[in-house]
Amino acid sequence: MAICDVCGNDYDKAFRVEQGSRSGTYDSFECAIHAMAPRCAHCHCAIIGHGMESGNAFYCCAHCAKHAGVSGVADRAPA
Repeated sequence: MAICDVCGNDYDKAFRVEQGSRSGTYDSFECAIHAMAPRCAHCHCAIIGHGMESGNAFYCCAHCAKHAGVSGVADRAPA
């Protein structure tokens, strides 16, 4: 069994996530997201979808990117 790096649960179905030089052991996707997901530079939520990137900053959506001064972004094409 392995111990989750976030919650400390000793779980027989724990798994490892690797991203570049970062890695961790987790007992659930919830703990993996909490530890590994990038955070929106505007609202600080965990970005678990594609998100948006401008310079060195990540944003969860065009709304947050626009509030941070990023131009030319849209969540979807207008109808």
